[in-house]
Amino acid sequence: MNIHEYQAKRLLHEYGAPVAGGVAVYSVEQAEEWAQKLPGPLYVVKSQIHAGGRGKGKFKELGEDAKGGVRLAKSVEEVVENAREMLGNTLVTKQTGPAGKQVNRLYIEDGADIDRELYLSILIDRTVGRPAFVVSTEGGMDIEAVAEETPEKILTLPIDPETGVTDADSKKLNKALKLTKDAAKDGMKLFPILYKAFIEKDMSLLEVNPLIVMKDGHLRVLDAKVSFDGNALFRHDDIMALRDKSEEDEKEIEASKYDLAYVALDGDIGCMVNGAGLAMATMDIIKLYGKEPANFLDVGGGASKEKVTAAFKIITADPSVKGILVNIFGGIMRCDVIAEGVVAAVKEVGLKVPLVVRLEGTNVEKGKEIINESGLNVIAADDLDDAAQKIVKAVEDA
Repeated sequence: MNIHEYQAKRLLHEYGAPVAGGVAVYSVEQAEEWAQKLPGPLYVVKSQIHAGGRGKGKFKELGEDAKGGVRLAKSVEEVVENAREMLGNTLVTKQTGPAGKQVNRLYIEDGADIDRELYLSILIDRTVGRPAFVVSTEGGMDIEAVAEETPEKILTLPIDPETGVTDADSKKLNKALKLTKDAAKDGMKLFPILYKAFIEKDMSLLEVNPLIVMKDGHLRVLDAKVSFDGNALFRHDDIMALRDKSEEDEKEIEASKYDLAYVALDGDIGCMVNGAGLAMATMDIIKLYGKEPANFLDVGGGASKEKVTAAFKIITADPSVKGILVNIFGGIMRCDVIAEGVVAAVKEVGLKVPLVVRLEGTNVEKGKEIINESGLNVIAADDLDDAAQKIVKAVEDA
């Protein structure tokens, strides 16, 4: 689960991290009211959407020459002008895709005198099975570009969960970020604070880009991106309360009600599978034969007939889906349960696009029998390769 920048900063501030004063606003009137209460004379007006690259993004309604989704303002009047342009309009960034996301809230923040911009994140390094800091002196940039062009400027520092961030760890991070004097002292305090927040709140990512050294020599968290482990949210009612469903795909929200793993994609072939590995293989082979998957939908290993029915409804509700491939390898998940769910869903919502079903494993013959006797217009497949070719051809011929 993702949260907005202002929510992330509020959370980090509660742990003691240095952040600027700021407030979230939902209207031009609120922007003016709260800007007058900030010290000034420099303000930052930030679009709040769940996507990176906001500063370089463009608003669909304002044209290519318009300023991006993060803007500096030197007066309350400029804050109001920017708020009027940004609220309610659609911001397109590299991470939103061409559809963009509507800006429904802004974060008005006190400006900062920046001397240097740094990069810092904490994530789980699965190569060593530990949380790790990733830091670089190249803040404010895409860390992927830094990793590709100048990997020597990135330090990855795994942290021992039993000790947490030690003074020795903090000194290594200070050295990598070239922090000295007051900034180094701030670093010795800040790194354990961020790690504590990461661990206690079950974060999957904590990214500060940029972490700045101000002209007075002190550190400040200028931007913050935080994601949480969805499997741990039952422990954090306070984090769940921060969820902004308007930033999520409606189909993904519906899928979460049934504990289904669903991710919307940009293609036209819906995929219903059981198991993440099988889902990846299914999407890959669809691409191999020249089409694109419309989603990643994993019904899991122990789905009920009701879950399968819900999954099928979610797929058919997507107008971009021109064909559906059901690819099930029955182990814990029985093929007859999948078949019953598909039949029930089709009878309820109808079938307007080609459907290819490949079943293998536990109760496969019973599953095929249910499908064959249903009277549905279903294309049977013998294996994954056969299924992929058949659904691609059916979509092309439709």
